[in-house]
Amino acid sequence: MDLAELGRAAFDSVRSHKLRSFLTLLGIIIGVTTIVGVASVITGLEAYVQEKLIQLSPDVFVITKFGIIQSREEFFQAVKRPDFDYHDVEVLSGTLALADAVAADVTTAAPVRYRDRRLADMRIHGTTANFAGVVNLEIESGRYFTEADETAGSPVAVIGWDIKEELYPAVDPIGRDILIGNAAFRIVGVVAQQGRMLGLSQDNQAWVPMHAFRKTWGRRNSIDLVLRARGGVAGLDASIDEARAVVRALRHTGFREQDPFGLVTAEALQGLWRQISTAAFVLTLLIAGVSLGVGGVVIANIMLVGVVERTREIGVRLAVGARPRDIRRQFLLEAAILSVSGGIAGVVLGSAAAFAVQGILHFPARVTPIVLSAGLGLSAAVGLVAGYWPARRAAALVVVDALRDEA
Repeated sequence: MDLAELGRAAFDSVRSHKLRSFLTLLGIIIGVTTIVGVASVITGLEAYVQEKLIQLSPDVFVITKFGIIQSREEFFQAVKRPDFDYHDVEVLSGTLALADAVAADVTTAAPVRYRDRRLADMRIHGTTANFAGVVNLEIESGRYFTEADETAGSPVAVIGWDIKEELYPAVDPIGRDILIGNAAFRIVGVVAQQGRMLGLSQDNQAWVPMHAFRKTWGRRNSIDLVLRARGGVAGLDASIDEARAVVRALRHTGFREQDPFGLVTAEALQGLWRQISTAAFVLTLLIAGVSLGVGGVVIANIMLVGVVERTREIGVRLAVGARPRDIRRQFLLEAAILSVSGGIAGVVLGSAAAFAVQGILHFPARVTPIVLSAGLGLSAAVGLVAGYWPARRAAALVVVDALRDEA
């Protein structure tokens, strides 16, 4: 029997038991849907994190009270560290020789209002004038505040896109007043739209001069120090070492004691994200693997039942000239057709789920040919493995005994 004839026979056998074939495929469909859906979301998140969320340039680093916290113990240790204040900003700005810029950022949450419109719990930043340039904050219209604004503590503000759309839907906000908390500010700039991340808007923020922030909300929040290394990426390590030495000296930290601050770099953020995404993907593979394993067992069981039901048919085929390897190949093809059909359905459902997550929850998803190929490849592999033993059993039947079967 040639391959085309074997394929037709295998397809006819699968089609003759539609309901049983569909129930057999459920495990494969669920497993492949899970893999394709989650892998697409993780792939999309990976690209989004690299492009949007990790806004630090490779030559920029942040010295902060907390840093990257990965455990409960690290959090409690960080809480005990002293806050950074504006004095630290001034010392580092005047001391560091290997930093091109030293910016500062402190945050709080406050409502914003314009006339009868109000938005609650906006993220308010108090920054130095050079902050926008250091973190590459894109200004859509107007300008960021100047050093003169910062020194004088001028009540000026730069607002995010959501604040512009909600409070000033039909007018240009530049030059207009806005009430942030209980203080009035004049809008001088609007930041370009940054979009949503994990369902949360990145545009519900406002930026005011550091001294205006301190006059309005006090000095109790710790400041984050944002530094750009001199010499670009090549000078990053040397600049970090210099800043670490200066901060340790300011804190009178002993030689053997740990740093009294946290350090954040683009590379550290990317490494943390890789750990999170890898762990999530491995967990997904384990869950999907159970489903695929169950699907494989079901396929193997159904194929073994098929061997028993079709013993006489197999005997007739062998008697009229079919070779054992033809019988083996036919059963393998049946198992492959079942599993690949489930794989195709899983790929379609997984892709639809990924696009639904992107459209409804605003999670970035990216369905790639590699993800689709992996889903189909896994389903085909499971089918071939599941069908191998039933195929061997069918091919090993003795012609005479098979013809005598009354099943």
